[in-house]
Amino acid sequence: MENIATTARLKEAIELLEAEKAVHLQAMKSNFFQAYESLKPVKLFESTLKEVGSSSYIINNIFNIGFGLLAGFLSKRAMLIGKSGNKSAKLMGLILQLGVTSMVAYAPKALKSFAQRLISRDDEDVNPNV
Repeated sequence: MENIATTARLKEAIELLEAEKAVHLQAMKSNFFQAYESLKPVKLFESTLKEVGSSSYIINNIFNIGFGLLAGFLSKRAMLIGKSGNKSAKLMGLILQLGVTSMVAYAPKALKSFAQRLISRDDEDVNPNV
């Protein structure tokens, strides 16, 4: 910064610095407000949901795990073990449910290929000439 010799130039420099200070203060207030708004719990939840919704991998995993839980629950109910009073039968039902749930949730590709092979065999049995 250069030396200021006159009072008029000093006043001019002070006004310039004050204007610059006001601009920086306004920018700082704006940045603070944006940071404050982005850290609200509702905004964090919304941004997390947007990230989850945009990721097909996460949606696919949630679907597979949900489908696995449903399949395990239905397999246990289909065996009517849940209504049994026998503790060993309930334990076996729980193990069956856990096994089916794990298989469906964590190995959906293997289950899908197995189902496709079963369907293709059924098609071959129905239409052996094709």
